Amino acid sequence: MRPGSGRGRRSVAHTADVRIEAWAPDREGCVAEAVAAMVETFADTTGAGAGVEAAFDVPAGDDADLLVGVLDEVIFRLETAGTLPVTTRVSATGSGGLRVCWRLVDTGAVELVGAVPKAVALQELRFGPGPRGWSCAVTLDV
Repeated sequence: MRPGSGRGRRSVAHTADVRIEAWAPDREGCVAEAVAAMVETFADTTGAGAGVEAAFDVPAGDDADLLVGVLDEVIFRLETAGTLPVTTRVSATGSGGLRVCWRLVDTGAVELVGAVPKAVALQELRFGPGPRGWSCAVTLDV
């Protein structure tokens, strides 16, 4: 987590892939920031339009598995439907999983500015609570 910042995200230099970091006061906010960080590595969504609302649930599991499940869904929708999230809201479900609500736009409505991720790497994956909130670091294979 960055000093003086409740929520945020950034990409960091990494050899051949893309590495993102995100932070927020809670787990769900951190997941939402990670999605935004991921999208920002390859798309400029400025002026993308209204888009459509979509939601899905990630079943209960280890916190890192929940994060990977959400990021994998971004890649899946890119590959199968040609859509990507421009806003993300995440909430906990009663069963320990996550409910993810997105506003999705067609990839043709955005400018691609980087390599599109192909997978979420499990090596060096970090996600958990700390003294000032939740943070994660994820490598994306491009």
